[in-house]
Amino acid sequence: MRTAERAARAAGALLRDMLGTHIHVRAKDVRSNLVTEADTRSEALIRAMIAEDYPDDSVLGEEGGASGGLGNGRWIVDPLDGTTNYAHGYRCFCVSIAYEKEGTLLTGAVYDPMADEMYKAERGQGATRDDKPLAVSTHADLRDGLLVTGFPPLRGEDVIPNLQMMANFMRRAQAVRRDGSAALDLCYVADGRYEGFWETGLHAWDVAAGALIVTEAGGRVSDYAGKPLRVDCGELLATNGLVHDAMLEVLRAGP
Repeated sequence: MRTAERAARAAGALLRDMLGTHIHVRAKDVRSNLVTEADTRSEALIRAMIAEDYPDDSVLGEEGGASGGLGNGRWIVDPLDGTTNYAHGYRCFCVSIAYEKEGTLLTGAVYDPMADEMYKAERGQGATRDDKPLAVSTHADLRDGLLVTGFPPLRGEDVIPNLQMMANFMRRAQAVRRDGSAALDLCYVADGRYEGFWETGLHAWDVAAGALIVTEAGGRVSDYAGKPLRVDCGELLATNGLVHDAMLEVLRAGP
């Protein structure tokens, strides 16, 4: 945890300092999937700090991919979750770092450098924001729930995924938001700010730390079928637990 928090804070400070400067921005595979100079510099910093403390561990990062290690520990890193927000100066982004061993998530840290909020969790030890215990909300009726979602990068003339599902949830919940940072969305569920979050087209680095934080705050995380989450399954439902079954019902009904 010390390494995860230290690296997240250092990378967050770098992102904060670079925000609003003339940084290079380019599209990866499609126009809506961006990477910036800040992403790559942040990941390089995090990788160097991990290597200093745990040279035998492997790292999976959004920008640098997987790098091998001799140990059985793996770090899962999103150096800038919310890149499109960042590129436009919209201050909803974060750094996400998780640690897993033999396929089990043990540690998660998500740092929001603009709000200076540090979310952390260790398996079996609970979750915190700025070292104060976190707990999910107590709203049990989906009609009283504030939900959040996201959309994968749009490719050509494809049907926009998740758009109809968003409309379905708007009819069932109090309101729905779209922030553009899956890791922060998960932390906000853990913090009781949202009752639920769903999204498809996700990657391990988007959800690993946040999913553990939700679970340790008393929430529930699954795939759309209600099965235990695998960080590489591509879809996720995270809730306060009380509205989970109601949200699964909407997801199973489909568009």
